[in-house]
Amino acid sequence: MNPSHPVPLSSVTDLDSVVAWGPQGGRRLRDLLADARALLGALPEGGHLLNVCQDRYRFAVGFVAGLLGGRVSLQPASQSPETLHRIRAAHPDVVCLTDSTFDSQGLPCVIYPDTLQARPQDVREVPAFEADRLVAILFTSGSTGLPQPHGKTWGRLVRNGRVEAERLGLVARPHGIVGTVPVQHSYGFESTFLMALQSGSPFWTGKPFYPQDIVTALAALPTPRLLVTTPFHLQSLLASGLDLPPTDLLLSATAPLSGHLASQAESRFGAPLHEIYGSTESGQLASRRTTDGPEWTLLEGVGLLVEGDGAFASGGHVEGRVPLSDLIEPLPGGRFLLHGRHADLVNIAGKRTSLAYLNHQIGAVPGVVDAAFFLPDETDDDAAAVTRLCAFVVAPGLSREAVLAGLRPRIDAVFMPRPLVLLDALPRNSTGKLPREALRVLHAQWLDSQPPG
Repeated sequence: MNPSHPVPLSSVTDLDSVVAWGPQGGRRLRDLLADARALLGALPEGGHLLNVCQDRYRFAVGFVAGLLGGRVSLQPASQSPETLHRIRAAHPDVVCLTDSTFDSQGLPCVIYPDTLQARPQDVREVPAFEADRLVAILFTSGSTGLPQPHGKTWGRLVRNGRVEAERLGLVARPHGIVGTVPVQHSYGFESTFLMALQSGSPFWTGKPFYPQDIVTALAALPTPRLLVTTPFHLQSLLASGLDLPPTDLLLSATAPLSGHLASQAESRFGAPLHEIYGSTESGQLASRRTTDGPEWTLLEGVGLLVEGDGAFASGGHVEGRVPLSDLIEPLPGGRFLLHGRHADLVNIAGKRTSLAYLNHQIGAVPGVVDAAFFLPDETDDDAAAVTRLCAFVVAPGLSREAVLAGLRPRIDAVFMPRPLVLLDALPRNSTGKLPREALRVLHAQWLDSQPPG
């Protein structure tokens, strides 16, 4: 792709094609462009737009307005006060666009208008933008630390959405897309917005979270349908016992998906389930059909270089040469195996495992609904000479002793959690992830609850 060559907003040229479905019906590409023009006129001056709209169509309007007005879209996966303060310090001209109650921490804020003075009849063509133009800054989720910003150029974002659409077969056969993940998150941005524009696949405007809402959204879309979700949402949906509407394709990311859950999902939906592997830093890199086995296959144009325990992604839509946080075993033909994250590795008494493996084992104990292991920093543990693993578990009806009894045959004794804390729910974020800081807070609260000595 020529860095200076203008790249169209969408692969679709028919301005009357539907780009989004919502409770009020369909919205055309022409409507999207007209609404973006109208919104741009309502925005104050500034080079950066913090787009926190929950409605996926309104997010799209804001993003396109930014493209038309030469603004950079800021997209943090979390809108914590600390993140917003850091954004304001780095981008003092930022303006926040929101369509719901939102504590902007003093940032200048624009509420998405209930009505826009749009003129769809004046839209004549699909606009194009320079390939090498910086158009978005995405932020890591903070799973292993503070969220970090990563700039994205327009040409590579378009290629990102296109190669995913080609891998999933959406270019040849567009699907209606329902996403349970926020569009600000890199996975949601790629798989419910970029891929939609680059394949002619209309997206559902909402962000359904609860099982009944997901079922309702799927049923409202014309077929064929694609559900873009996470293991957390998928497990809740299958456990609900609801009748599932005909769905043609399932896509999962943000956390490892067990083969059992994948098989169960494919059986209930009667549709293939694929996983996407990637990161905010690199974008999506590879995919697999989980029930076919553990091997991943790189997306078109993406290269992977493994040096010792380190791995680097480059080529295709990847911005530069990006170090990865995972232990990767390369295989012939653009395939590889994942062996967990470097930050997940645990070494106790000379024995090694990973937090991902431990989480999988405790989650497989009958009666456990949700669980996560946590390895405190030495400074967090009063007995710093021996750092102990702990586990936070949601297991209605089970005692602590029953969970431990179910876990004991599954893992080495040195990795048994001390303590194991039963909770009503884990503080997962909107993508189903558990940031390390949230686990650290849970551990600190447990320590505070213990009697002296």
